[in-house]
Amino acid sequence: MIERYTLPGMKAIWDLRHKYEIWLEVELLACEALERAGEVPRGVAARIRRRAKIDPARITAIEKVTKHDVIAFLESLALPVGKEVRFLHIGLTSSDIVDTSLAVQMTEAMDLILKDVEDLLAVLKKRALEHRDTIMVGRSHGIHGEPISFGFKLAIWYEEAKRHLARLKAVREEIAVGKLSGAMGTFAHQGPHVEAYVCKKLGLQPDPVSNQVVQRDRHAAYLSALALLAASIEKFATEIRHLQRTEVLEAEEYFSAGQKGSSAMPHKRNPIASENLCGLARVVRANSLAALENVALWHERDISHSSVERVIMPDSTILADYMLVRLTDLIQNLLVYPGRMRRNLDLTGGLVYSQRLLLELVERGAQRKASYEAVQRCAMEAWKGKAGFQDLVGKDPVIGKALTKAQIAACFDPKYYLRHLDKIYRRVFGAGAGTKRTGRGRS
Repeated sequence: MIERYTLPGMKAIWDLRHKYEIWLEVELLACEALERAGEVPRGVAARIRRRAKIDPARITAIEKVTKHDVIAFLESLALPVGKEVRFLHIGLTSSDIVDTSLAVQMTEAMDLILKDVEDLLAVLKKRALEHRDTIMVGRSHGIHGEPISFGFKLAIWYEEAKRHLARLKAVREEIAVGKLSGAMGTFAHQGPHVEAYVCKKLGLQPDPVSNQVVQRDRHAAYLSALALLAASIEKFATEIRHLQRTEVLEAEEYFSAGQKGSSAMPHKRNPIASENLCGLARVVRANSLAALENVALWHERDISHSSVERVIMPDSTILADYMLVRLTDLIQNLLVYPGRMRRNLDLTGGLVYSQRLLLELVERGAQRKASYEAVQRCAMEAWKGKAGFQDLVGKDPVIGKALTKAQIAACFDPKYYLRHLDKIYRRVFGAGAGTKRTGRGRS
């Protein structure tokens, strides 16, 4: 299922062969740096590059004996490279290779995720502009509040996704560091020039100071940013699930030809994509907690973080990629029902206009306490089904004394609530985005 949506590049980033390819590149660049400094004979790095061969099966076989993946990797190069393999890994420790390579993979993965967020933003903007004036009821505590527009809701999502874009760019920069500073991080057996050269070639910055590993607060920040992204995706998906409920049905996931909703009930059209996204968000959030627990390592390092990262890094980035692609498709093809939105807005017989009525009474000189009690009295009667709220308001002596019939009627106009949308849209989408348009739902 995931492969259907996940970009091929994300799968390739975490492929075992690709990891070994980066390991080899780090080793070769370190050799080049030593060669440039006159610490390794000229031409060695080029000859090793021509001869070296990545053989994952061979590495696995050696690792069964050595119980150490980097040693197994280095030993696998001995046969194709020959005697000059001795010029690899000079003054380095395993984490120099592993952590620097992991940084490359994490930046590659984040570049794909950033592209996914940009795609999502484009779709959110398009649909927010489409439904700028599609009036619906706003809800608080699940209860009808006051009129909003569906485009306004999508504009909020757009702005939230834009914050994620900035946040993810920041953690990409934070994780794009390498370290080739040796077993304790003090450059005891080769100088900082090797680290500087390798990192520059890989598009990384040297970690200003490290012990045997790059400190795991960087990785925890990266996973936390993905967890926040997943939380917002769950928020959007939860809203769609609510809007698709039979009793609400203001929006609905696209239901394709031949699709089935239930093995037992032929009528079912379920929000399966939204439910899927909500479930996967739990996995990404859980992974961020594991990353936080990786921060506290013993002394200059232990290995407790390593096994965790082999799971949470590929899983979290692959899931984030999948979730973003699926959410973008969901919103792009979301069925929106303006007629149903208007019907639900009118469901309470105008109760959603109670604040507008209250403020109008106060503005016309009535006391707030008496006005509130009068409006609430009519509202409670309307809740009981005695009559429509607007009818009750028109007959109330307190309200009738302060407002004319025309003034009361004006309080029940939903367009009043959207009169500042132009300014809001310009704040969110920039100049020119405030132009009014009629929302048209898909059917």
